[in-house]
Amino acid sequence: MPNIAVLPGDCIGPEIMNAALEIFKAAQQVTNTNYTIQSYPFGGAAIDAVGEPLPASTLAGAKAADAVLLAAIGGPKWNDAKERPEAGLLKIRKSLNLFANIRPTKITPGMVQYSPLKPDIAKNTDFVIVRELTSGIYFGQPRRLGTADAVDTSHYTEAEIKRILEVAFTMAQSRQKHVTVLDKANVLATSKLWRQVAATVAPNYPDVTMDFEYVDAAAMKIVSNPTQFDVIATSNLFGDILSDEAAAITGSIGTIPSESRGIAGPNLYEPIHGSAPDIAGKGIANPIAMINSVVMMLTNTFHDTQTAGVIQNALNQTIEAGTLTPDFGGNATTTSMTTAIIKAIEATKESAYVKTTNDVR
Repeated sequence: MPNIAVLPGDCIGPEIMNAALEIFKAAQQVTNTNYTIQSYPFGGAAIDAVGEPLPASTLAGAKAADAVLLAAIGGPKWNDAKERPEAGLLKIRKSLNLFANIRPTKITPGMVQYSPLKPDIAKNTDFVIVRELTSGIYFGQPRRLGTADAVDTSHYTEAEIKRILEVAFTMAQSRQKHVTVLDKANVLATSKLWRQVAATVAPNYPDVTMDFEYVDAAAMKIVSNPTQFDVIATSNLFGDILSDEAAAITGSIGTIPSESRGIAGPNLYEPIHGSAPDIAGKGIANPIAMINSVVMMLTNTFHDTQTAGVIQNALNQTIEAGTLTPDFGGNATTTSMTTAIIKAIEATKESAYVKTTNDVR
């Protein structure tokens, strides 16, 4: 039986996780599937419970699972903690060797009206950012903060770049066969190395077209012509920033899931948004990104396109019906939106889910 380690996290984390799991359970009843769910403390919740953000029992449970589902961590409550919740996230990524972060941006017809972009620009947007996750300026040494100056180091090896590009090119082969490498090669030595390595990787994928964009130019094109992109491959820092910009195309950062992928072992699925302490407990958190994370997990790890399709179709119907949380301008609560999606799932007939479209790649 497939085993999923669940890390509800902090602030709105448990709220959106509970919503997604209720929806997941309803979909399993339609498709007659069965997954084992085991919850573990992580982040601030784990600090409160045992004094550290990533307890040994949580890490052991994650390593033993077939997939890890994470909500969100952190909040001002733990700003002065000896070890902040975010340290647990870095540790679990390192422990599970999660080097590739995959963030899709896709607009369904029902979501076009909520995009801040003009409809003719936003429609048909469907691209993926493949972000290197374990190197670059976030991890480079030396790192120093002085009273009058500071140093951060961006460092990449050929092997680190090669493996993330191979993920991007392989993904492109099942999409529109187009990879765009984003960098700042006119200034940065690390970006020059990215281009050199890309030139050696691309010939191994003759069916995929590759081009390069400076990251600042790409930032403009993501909001002016997003349909020109298929798979974007980029460094840790650039991917972190641009994926949040890309999320805005959908109308809310509360819609975008992500997958962190390693060499072996379980992949980790989570929304790209934070724990939103300002709205925690108010019952208005948007569960869409968490729900999409479940869909992404079912599709990419378990290849269960039936259950994923049931959830995705019900979510699309709910969005098209206008049942949305306040971040989209709606008046639905987390609970009422969850209830609406479950009702759509329960109304699903077998013929509606036998043929699925694999919305999240």
